[in-house]
Amino acid sequence: MATIKDIAKKANVSAATVSRVLNYDTGLAVGQETKRKIFEAAEALNYTKYKNKQKKAEQVIRLVQWYNAEEELADLYYLAIRLGIERKAEELNIQLVKESLFELSQMKTDGTIALGKFDAKQIKRLKEMGQPLLFVDYDTMSAGFDSLVVDFHQAVDLVIDHFIKEGHERIAILTGIEYTKDFHNEIIDPRLTIFNERLEQLRLLNSEYEITADFTVEGGYQAVHKFLQVTKKLPTALFATSDAMAVGALKAIQAFGLKVPEDISVIGFNDVSVAKYVTPALSTVQVPTEWMGELALETILQLTKDEAPVPRKITLGTKLMLRDSTLISQ
Repeated sequence: MATIKDIAKKANVSAATVSRVLNYDTGLAVGQETKRKIFEAAEALNYTKYKNKQKKAEQVIRLVQWYNAEEELADLYYLAIRLGIERKAEELNIQLVKESLFELSQMKTDGTIALGKFDAKQIKRLKEMGQPLLFVDYDTMSAGFDSLVVDFHQAVDLVIDHFIKEGHERIAILTGIEYTKDFHNEIIDPRLTIFNERLEQLRLLNSEYEITADFTVEGGYQAVHKFLQVTKKLPTALFATSDAMAVGALKAIQAFGLKVPEDISVIGFNDVSVAKYVTPALSTVQVPTEWMGELALETILQLTKDEAPVPRKITLGTKLMLRDSTLISQ
């Protein structure tokens, strides 16, 4: 694990600044560019798989990003995937053209990676570009397109199985709210559906323990703080469907005078680099984000050479990383 000093050296800032940024210190006044340098340095040092550049492939791939720069810093999940795509492109000497869906150029490319979540109109627009197309983190196989996604069923089972093993019966979920960019259609978090189905089977489902928030640290903090104020019988375990929200939940629980994990165990989702540096260190579902980015680039390159007869969905597994925010079985 990279140290605070390692990150500070790579980002060319002080160790104190790195520590406060990684812990989302709201009293620290630093610019977005400084935050970006620190978060990208932390992700880069967290993922040490580097290879020598290969012979120039002379291909151009377009990366269409759902999140803008500010949204990336609020939830590092897509930042980590993007870095994986960029590193693989550099390794293979692929020219990567990064564009917003709202500012697509007429530049001719060999294929397109669409990173994020898109509505039907946006998918149609990407299709009309007439290039091989791969969606990352959004299942579009039913619409006829190749997709690279995470196995949410397996991930949620890992979380619930661990909480049950620890003897928890009052289990809450902090789930994210997202909307498509054009029409502002709400995107239901599939992890919530899977979570509810599993707890209902176990006869442990309690609708009062469902908390919703934006996929940000501040969103998680505000939602959990409000929940703790009005809930009479508190849960003993909390699953947050992103690490950003989980960090906010940690801060809210501590601000309420409770201890993690003694009073409430917390598990996040994604295992972004900052999960190791918050206090207590965050237990979380590890999604191989950087490798997911690498695989995305390898897959789109394959599609540029051989057109598949049918769409396919590549599903990635996850693993549970247990740290100080949960009670770990011996």
